[in-house]
Parts: sequence; C-alpha cells; structure tokens
Amino acid sequence: MNIKEIQQLIKFVAKSGVSEVKIESKDLKLSVKTGSSGNMVTHSEPVMINTQPVVQNLPLENTTESVSSQSVDIAEEDHLITIKSPIIGTFYRKSSPDKPNFIEIGDLISEGSVLCVVEAMKLFNEIESEYSGKIVKILVDDSSPVEFDQPLFVIDPS
Repeated sequence: MNIKEIQQLIKFVAKSGVSEVKIESKDLKLSVKTGSSGNMVTHSEPVMINTQPVVQNLPLENTTESVSSQSVDIAEEDHLITIKSPIIGTFYRKSSPDKPNFIEIGDLISEGSVLCVVEAMKLFNEIESEYSGKIVKILVDDSSPVEFDQPLFVIDPS
C-alpha cells in the first residue's frame, strides 16, 4: 500500500463515519481510528519486510567548512580558531581563475588579510581575517557552495 492509497483510505473513513478501520497484510499493519470529537488518529506498526540492508543514495554532508571574519569559534582544547562564512554563497580561494590562491596551508596571516571570496547573487565578498596566525586547515574546496556560519578555515593564533 502506498502513501496515496493510505491517504484515500483516511479520507474515506472520515467521510463514512466509521470509527475504526484495521488493515493487515503480509507486510503492513494499519489502523485508522476517529475519535468521538471527529478527530482522526492514525497508527501503523512497522513490519520487517526485507532482512537485507538497504543502501540509499543520500547526499554526503560537505566535509569542508567555510571561514568568516564575522563568526569565529575557538577550539578550547588546542586553542585553534575556526573562521566561518558570514554569508551563503560560492567559496573561491582566488580572485579569478588566472590568479594565485589568497592563502595556502602553513601561510602566516595578519589581521585584515583576505582569506577567500564568497560569491552571493553575483557579488564577490572578500572574507578577511580578524586574527593573526598560521593557516592550519582549509575546510572548503574551491568553487564549493557554502552556508551561513559554515567553517572555512582553522587558524593557529600562537
């Protein structure tokens, strides 16, 4: 039984005035009850159909993160600073395809250094560092979409 059929059954039960309907089959148990006030309550018990594992194609979470000068987390255990994206957009490590990257892992940066560019609605926003230190990690791949508050870089301020 698919969702459309279940929805049609619920509508039918509501219109008919029946207080309860139970359907049991080999792979499904479904019970539809209407309360005395006319409110409907549905209840279904899952039944194991297949013992084989099911593999679904789900999008992987972006393992890279974006940096923003506006929101920063400090990792207390090792004193590293995470720079997050202040906006939603597309992350770029360089100002144009023929230019070098703004920064690389191991680079020393100072406050106000441009770390990357995030494009939002055809506007290119330079993301500057609010801290001085050494770039430990770059968490986002070039030309990747980033979300608001997504970590972009990890900086060692010492």
